[in-house]
Amino acid sequence: MRTRIKFCGLVRPEDVDAAVALGVDALGFVFYARSPRCVDAAAARTLRRRLPSWVSAVGLFVNEAPQRVAEVAAEVGLDVIQFHGDESPADCDAACAGRLPYWRAVRMQGPGDLLESAGRFEAAEALLLDAFSDAYGGTGTRFDWSWIPRRFHRPLILSGGLGPDSVAEAIDRVRPVGVDVSSGIQGADPRTKDKASMERFVAAVIAADADLLSARNPSPP
Repeated sequence: MRTRIKFCGLVRPEDVDAAVALGVDALGFVFYARSPRCVDAAAARTLRRRLPSWVSAVGLFVNEAPQRVAEVAAEVGLDVIQFHGDESPADCDAACAGRLPYWRAVRMQGPGDLLESAGRFEAAEALLLDAFSDAYGGTGTRFDWSWIPRRFHRPLILSGGLGPDSVAEAIDRVRPVGVDVSSGIQGADPRTKDKASMERFVAAVIAADADLLSARNPSPP
């Protein structure tokens, strides 16, 4: 199975269009007021309308009231909720109410964090791994990938410090179902994306997947 790609922190229509043209699988809209990439529901709804049916809209929330998460999800037309704060399993379940899948962000501080979160958030569709920070939302920094157990059977989305020059190594070492990038494709400021970096990131993922496939199915001598 190929590695899925999520671009996060989209704000501008032209960046959304460029991401769609590159064939990414999901785009993330940030609803955390302290993030420099934050958008409101009205702006996100306008951006959401530019997505074809095969590109998922992911909403990132941090410690938001479950009712508010549900309201924004309905207004924007989100496909997936990404919880990036201190939400409990009950909070996540209440916000999604069985209507939407959710991804639980795990802010990795040590080798036990993933297993602890996996046990608590059994209903999560996937666990998104990012480096720990006193702030919330994406960190743009890398954690120690050796903390991820080799035989872990829940879907993992890898985030934190990924970019065009590091994502291939991440795929080779971690084998996640998806990779998530924001600052690694940033433009001149946090609210813009750099088209060339976006293109290089997608190309690196495609090349890494091709290398894995070739290693599994070597050509006959």
